[in-house]
Amino acid sequence: MRKGFVWLSLLFIVLIIAVGAWRVADNRDVSKSEFLMGTYMEVRAIGRRAPTALEKVFARLREIEERMTQHSSGSEIAAVNAKAGSEPVRVSEDTFFVIEKALEYSRLTGGMFDPTIQPIVKLWQIGSPEARVPSPAEIEANLPLVDYRAVQLDPTQKSVFLPKAGMGLDLGGIAKGYAADEAVAILKAHGVKKAIINLGGNVYVLGTNPNNEPWRIGIQDPENQRNQFIAIIRAQDATLVTSGPYERFLKVGDTVYHHILNPATGYPADTGLLSVTIVASRSIDADALSTSVFALGREAGLELINNLAGVEAVVIDNQYRVFTTEGIRDQLTITDPKYTLMP
Repeated sequence: MRKGFVWLSLLFIVLIIAVGAWRVADNRDVSKSEFLMGTYMEVRAIGRRAPTALEKVFARLREIEERMTQHSSGSEIAAVNAKAGSEPVRVSEDTFFVIEKALEYSRLTGGMFDPTIQPIVKLWQIGSPEARVPSPAEIEANLPLVDYRAVQLDPTQKSVFLPKAGMGLDLGGIAKGYAADEAVAILKAHGVKKAIINLGGNVYVLGTNPNNEPWRIGIQDPENQRNQFIAIIRAQDATLVTSGPYERFLKVGDTVYHHILNPATGYPADTGLLSVTIVASRSIDADALSTSVFALGREAGLELINNLAGVEAVVIDNQYRVFTTEGIRDQLTITDPKYTLMP
């Protein structure tokens, strides 16, 4: 009788240890970072299979970069651009989907978001050591090459054709959003329920934080160094993407030229805004919309967002005024007294 009791006691202890070990494994908190798509990307995931999930995530991020970057001659986008005016190029389903989405936002914004801006981007090269201010004649000569309506897609062949020689696609305003969504899908497939993904300003928060509360995401101070915030947004299962002139710029004398270009003029968008943050459920949408709203300006940009379901915006102008859509106000806290939340 006593021997049986001892064995039962030992079995009970073993079960307690096993359950405890399982719970510890289920709360594994791991992070991984890597320089991809021209920025530092970091993912923090909590879960039993989080280490494996992170390896899969970064393998997928590298795959997306290899297909969609315009900075490598071996990418699919580079192949499409090289064959402009010559012949269609077949691409992967990934690249085709992102181009389709980019053109969808081009139509939605009347061309203020235009992935065929590449010839103008190439003139400015803002963010690279070769950055310069192109001449008005150069811009005028290249503007006719910017026209999203000219892009020809064949859904059956998954091919892309740019009909004019010199045309080019630049997916820099949308590809990171797609990459964030793919990262989320991989994490969920591996049972990860809590994570934060930061792909160089494209943030996605999965579930709640380790304290089972909404994640607190800072909005960058547009006039200060990184990790200086003017407001905090509380969010879960949502993406937050911020665009602003402080991200990449060229200063010549007293003049600052930022990287968000107006497709209609070929010059940096001058809308009196310091930053735009979009909150949505899909990062590919938030990525394209943050650039779009910045280029459209406050009034037209907020009008656009108010007509879209499940999308919110925080817009900061150069008078330090903060404007928001109604659905995000209760989740936003201004932390810098220099900025005023407008009614």
